[in-house]
Amino acid sequence: MLTSRLARGAILAAWALASCSPRVVAQSAPGPPVETAAAASAPASALGDLGTFHRAITTSSQKAQSSFDQGMRLLWALNLEEAQRSFEEAAKLDSSCAGCCWGAALSLGPSIDLRALPERTRAAHRWIAQALAVRSGASPVEQALIEALARRYADPPPTDRAGQTTLDQAYADAMREVAKRFPDDDDVQALCVEALMCLRPHDYWTRDGAPQPGSLEIVSTLEKILKRQPKHPGANHDYILALEASPHPEKALAAAERLAGLMPGSGHMVHMPSHIYQRLGRYEEAAALDLRAVEADRHTIANTNPRGFFLAYSAHDFHCLSSTALMRGRAAEAIATAREAAAQVPADLLKSRPELGGLDFIHADLILSQARFSLWDDVLEVPYPGEGFPYVLGIWRYARGLALAGKSQLADAEVELDSLRAVAAATPPDAMEDVNSARALLGIALESLTGMMAFRRGKVDEAVSHLEQAVRGEDSLSFAIPSDWVNPVRHLLGAVLLQSERPAPAEAVFREDLKRHPENGWALYGLYESLRQQGKQAEAEKTLQRFRRAWAGADVTSSVMRF
Repeated sequence: MLTSRLARGAILAAWALASCSPRVVAQSAPGPPVETAAAASAPASALGDLGTFHRAITTSSQKAQSSFDQGMRLLWALNLEEAQRSFEEAAKLDSSCAGCCWGAALSLGPSIDLRALPERTRAAHRWIAQALAVRSGASPVEQALIEALARRYADPPPTDRAGQTTLDQAYADAMREVAKRFPDDDDVQALCVEALMCLRPHDYWTRDGAPQPGSLEIVSTLEKILKRQPKHPGANHDYILALEASPHPEKALAAAERLAGLMPGSGHMVHMPSHIYQRLGRYEEAAALDLRAVEADRHTIANTNPRGFFLAYSAHDFHCLSSTALMRGRAAEAIATAREAAAQVPADLLKSRPELGGLDFIHADLILSQARFSLWDDVLEVPYPGEGFPYVLGIWRYARGLALAGKSQLADAEVELDSLRAVAAATPPDAMEDVNSARALLGIALESLTGMMAFRRGKVDEAVSHLEQAVRGEDSLSFAIPSDWVNPVRHLLGAVLLQSERPAPAEAVFREDLKRHPENGWALYGLYESLRQQGKQAEAEKTLQRFRRAWAGADVTSSVMRF
């Protein structure tokens, strides 16, 4: 825990060198589906408590109804592979169940986190063809949903993004019509929202806080659902998702407070409210939920042995837990959970599953966490990661450069800077890490390390210029929680300004960081120092109290923050 024994310069030291045209389904297509799941659906006990969501379908089999309900719960929770298995199991139990076939087709399609994949699209095409073939005995709303979903798939699948976008738009347009026909059916409204959200995944607000096309329709529809059915799992989840990047994430606070308890066996659903808590600077509450989420993930992994998309969500839960630990000064927790995040998506899995591309950034979390807390010897002990994942290699070079500079080995640090520059230049322009360009992220690393090298050489103006360029790069990133650059550059810039006796501009830097990352201890301490150095004692004392609350459980000491 950080105590009064820690000199004021200690936390500044951590900043100063830490950071990082196909054929659509014919309406009469009768082709039977083929088995696409690797195993039978998991029993409910293996998946934990998924809540009580129920949607009645046309079936004479209670077991088929139960399997369908389990599939819907998993679908809302974005556990697509288990949802698929549940729907397929339901279809086995009642081969005339059109709704069961529809569910299997829906679970195989694109989602807000997963692009359409050819093999999954072909399987979805077969399932929706089967649903169309047996739909005559289904209810009107089931028939409408089936006919709308048939607009989404083609065989052969589109060969480019534009072709898939055309199909996705056709499906969204069809779902709008279904929603108009059944305005009181909250599940239909929620499914319509998901179709609309998939048109621009995770891109519902501009960087200036303006709604993107369709966003207000999404938000208003979700608000209508939640007014009528506050415990709808899909609507609560999507409301959080729709508002997390908005100027007013607090509007989703009630949904966040509800969601975790609706499906406590789903790590993803338990975790999602933490996005809102992080946006509001409520890191303790975010961490508590993420801790519960990873426990639920462990239960699911132990009982179902997933090898696909689920592991990406589990890794994200650990990644978020690590990021909140970083913001609260908890080095041991941040490092341990960064290790576990990487373990969820090992390198061999990422190489064998191209659809998981862009997740290798999680393997950079460990060294970035060590750098955040100035654990320079630990950073330098991290082995060479190889060239299989250029971004990870670039971050390895970046962190080593920080560490060597922190140990005053500037010539060796320069070698790492040159190597980082080469990695960044060789990175393909279309390479992505999560939702951002790998080149853009490596550009931030390059400017940050260049700035810190200049600072170590006493070239303050040059250092500030490079760090300001890194800040601009960070500000231009697409929204993500946690940010794809986990250690805010403003912490480095503010520390350089403070150590160069420029407290007024440092104050402005830390205030801006607190707008973006409310109540994080690093910026609070920087703000306190900048106020104290300007003689603003009353405000400095108030800020110090805020810092102490934010840092209450920190395990950082002067020995790990000195450079």
